[in-house]
Amino acid sequence: MQRFIRALAGCALVSSLAACVVTPPPPPPGPNPHEIAVQRLRQVDGRADTLSRRIDAHVNAGAYPPPEGGALHHRLDEIRREAHDMSAQHGGGLSGDEQRVLNQELDGAAHAIGE
Repeated sequence: MQRFIRALAGCALVSSLAACVVTPPPPPPGPNPHEIAVQRLRQVDGRADTLSRRIDAHVNAGAYPPPEGGALHHRLDEIRREAHDMSAQHGGGLSGDEQRVLNQELDGAAHAIGE
């Protein structure tokens, strides 16, 4: 009878330990695709802003006349407008391919600025 009680107590102990096993929480979800798309747009905007400041610095330093600086600003404004038109089609962000195309256009503008 004592063995039976010990066996019963052992089974109760094992079953209570099994109840304590907790399943691990699910892994955190991957990066939010929308946030990545918005970050791509911010990167393009930031790069255009940097180039705009460089144009202003070159004009102020006399590297080229204000009308040429104005034309370069106009080119950057067109790239920005294009970026925001693209982002409006995707709920506020850019795809990787769109960002690549815009960066190529910004590369051309940077070359024209003299970087």
